[in-house]
Amino acid sequence: MKKTNDITADDSRWLAVETRDSRADGEFVFAVKTTGIFCRPSCTARHPLRKNVLFFADPHGAKEAGFRPCKRCQPDKLAPEQQRAERIIQACRIIESSPDPLTLEALAARVAMSPFHFHRLFKSVIGLTPNAWQKALRTQKLRDQLAQGESVTRAAYDAGYQSGSQFYHQADAALGMTARQYRQGGERVAIRFVVGACQLGEFLVAQSERGICAILLGNTAEALIAELETLFPKAKLISDDDGFAGRVAQVVSFLERPSGHFDLPLDIQGTAFQQQVWQALRAIPPGETVSYQKIAERIGKPGAVRAVAGACAANRLAVVIPCHRVVRNDGTLSGYRWGVERKQQLLNIEAGQRKE
Repeated sequence: MKKTNDITADDSRWLAVETRDSRADGEFVFAVKTTGIFCRPSCTARHPLRKNVLFFADPHGAKEAGFRPCKRCQPDKLAPEQQRAERIIQACRIIESSPDPLTLEALAARVAMSPFHFHRLFKSVIGLTPNAWQKALRTQKLRDQLAQGESVTRAAYDAGYQSGSQFYHQADAALGMTARQYRQGGERVAIRFVVGACQLGEFLVAQSERGICAILLGNTAEALIAELETLFPKAKLISDDDGFAGRVAQVVSFLERPSGHFDLPLDIQGTAFQQQVWQALRAIPPGETVSYQKIAERIGKPGAVRAVAGACAANRLAVVIPCHRVVRNDGTLSGYRWGVERKQQLLNIEAGQRKE
C-alpha cells in the first residue's frame, strides 16, 4: 500500500502516535526506518524520532515495504478492543443458539473471561447486561411466534421461558400487554392520545397503561391518527385532551428543546435488535450526530448498517429516541420517518442550544 504524501494527514497520525491514541488503532500503522519494525498507534514502546517514521494504511502495506510487525503491540492482529468486542459477539451467538437461559458464570466461561469483566465488557459493547439481552431475545422470539399465530403456551415454550410464572411476569412487561392480547393485535388494549401543534408541526402523543408508547410528527391530525391506528390496529384508541395534559405538555417541551434526559415513563415495544439500536441512539448527546455505520459498530454488529437504518425507521418515539441524530458516513442527511426537513430543523435547534 502506498504511503500517504498528505502532510496534514501525517501530522494528525503523528499526533495519534505521540498520544498513543487507541482510537486510531486499525486506521493506520507506523513504521520506523531505523528498526525495520511497524506498530499500531497505541504501541507502548519508546517513541521514535519523527524523521524516521513512515505511515501506512494497513499492515499489508508495511509488510510489502519490508517492515516486520512489532512483537509488543502485534499490529498485524486485531486490536485489543476489537478482540474483546469479538468475544462479546461470540457470546451473543452462544446466547442466540442456546434453547435455555445461560448464567453469567456459564457465559463468561464459554468466552474465557471472568464473570466480572465479562459483565462489564458486555454492557459497554452491547448497551445491555447479559441478562437483559437474553430477556430481549426471548421477547423477540415470543413476538415472532405470536405474530405467526402460534398458541401462547407453545410460543412461551419455544421462546425459552422456563415456567408459567416467569413467562407471565416477564412477557407482560416486555410486550406492553398480555401475550394473548399481543397475538390478537393489541385487541382491547386502551391507548389514550392527544393531537396538537408545536414548532415542529402537528404532533400526536399516545400512552398505554405503562407509559408513553408513541410520539408522532406530521402535517395533519388526520394523518397522525391514521398512523396510530396502523401501529395499534386492534387497540381501543381514546382521544383524551384532559386525561394526561400534564404529560403532553412535558413531551411538547422536550420536542421543542431536546435535553439529555426524558423523565416520563416509556412503553418501548420492539425486537431485541431494535431496542439495542434505540439504546445506542439515546446515548448520543444533543447537538451531535453519528453515522449508521458507527451505531452498527457500537452495538457489536458492524455489518448490520441497513438493519440499523430499519430500526431507526421503526422508531415510534420521535425525538425521545433521537434517530434524527443519525446521518450518512459523509455527514449528509438521510431519510427520516417524519421528513428530512424536520430532521434538519431538529438538528438546528440542538445546535443552537449548544451555543447558548
